[in-house]
Amino acid sequence: MKVRIEYDKGTLLIRGDARVPNSHWDARSGAYRALALHYADITDYLESSHIEYVDEALELLPVPRLEFRASLRDYQTDALDSWIQAGKRGTVVLPTGAGKTIVAVGAIGTLQTPSLVIVPTLDLVEQWRRVLAAEFSIEIGTYGGGENVLKPLTVSTYDSAYLRAAELGNRFGLVIFDEVHHLPAPGYRHIAEMFVSKARLGLTATYEREDGLHSELQRLIGGKVYELTVQDLAEEHLSGYEVAHLFVDLMPDEAEEYTRMHGAFIDYIERRNILMRTQYDFSRFIMRSGWDPEARKALLARNRALDIALNSRAKMEALKELLLDHPSDQTIIFTQHNKLVDRIARTFLIPAITHTTSKGERREILGNFHDGVYRMIVTSKVLDEGVDVPDAAQAIILSGTGSSREFIQRLGRVLRKREGKRARLTEIVTRDTTETKISHRRKRKWRDAERAT
Repeated sequence: MKVRIEYDKGTLLIRGDARVPNSHWDARSGAYRALALHYADITDYLESSHIEYVDEALELLPVPRLEFRASLRDYQTDALDSWIQAGKRGTVVLPTGAGKTIVAVGAIGTLQTPSLVIVPTLDLVEQWRRVLAAEFSIEIGTYGGGENVLKPLTVSTYDSAYLRAAELGNRFGLVIFDEVHHLPAPGYRHIAEMFVSKARLGLTATYEREDGLHSELQRLIGGKVYELTVQDLAEEHLSGYEVAHLFVDLMPDEAEEYTRMHGAFIDYIERRNILMRTQYDFSRFIMRSGWDPEARKALLARNRALDIALNSRAKMEALKELLLDHPSDQTIIFTQHNKLVDRIARTFLIPAITHTTSKGERREILGNFHDGVYRMIVTSKVLDEGVDVPDAAQAIILSGTGSSREFIQRLGRVLRKREGKRARLTEIVTRDTTETKISHRRKRKWRDAERAT
């Protein structure tokens, strides 16, 4: 009896007398069962073992001849070649603005197979749909935002791909994960596990995750196969740039309250011998605040101290000076919280974009920014990724998290190359507060990359 491979709602059923790798016996179905992720390993094993089999797992969508119009730059060709040599699996890491999308277009055109692109936001669904339609001149399917249109080239959000993985998992020969650092999250990783696609391409500007889960990418799609940094591409393919750090002092009344609040937090953790070395340690402290009233008070004091540091009045004065120093530059101002966004918008009469900004209003603001009607915009975290931001020459960070990914993405927003342009990123940090440690953490990977180059 020949071995038969069938697809069953995100898994594989292997019927016959052969025990294949990564499978277990399923008495209910009377067959061995494996995650769809292991399709390539299973078929490779059967072929290398000279075991005849019938493959009924694939139900690929018929695809027309896919001719694309884009010309790949040398490094994009190198990235594509590296991915192919790695078995058509793995992640390409390129800075924001370096053309990761074109690498994916090259992969689709090379493989000539039905392809699914998975992205984190609806904005990116629309951006990818436009690019693919322009490059290949065919109708593009979309999943997300209420749409469920299946085509040989389809773009889906991570959420929709997760919900539909059982039915879509055997329809595509290539799956592309944009902003692939999202994939290792506990829910999203099931997408990769439920697809049979042998060819898997990850794209990101920032491979590592703060929680270390990026190590899961090796299992899910393959490891990092090609990487270039901003430093590698600056001047020739991206704008030249400079990064500056401007330190300010708290106002006397702010300093007094900061010292009191921060001291209350430190006093508690020292009395209880609580260590704060990792993100996991802090998560345990937050859990403790749920049942320990003193921990709750300490957490609130810590949050108030951080709020004072991130939103100090001195930052507004420093921001004013920066804007006056470069009055003609298109400028994006980044903050951590909406409270400061609103304050800046009211003080300087600058259009603001936050998570509450409607899609239509955001499109209008970005359009006016692109056309030069608006010279400045201020935002919280919604423009860090997943939005096509018009060219700017100056980025100013007034506050942020300790994520190095956030820092790199914000720098990437001003690196689009233009004749005569030199981009600037200025980070305004409150001196002698916990914000200085946060600033150091988010620049750590950046400094490592600079030393490496």
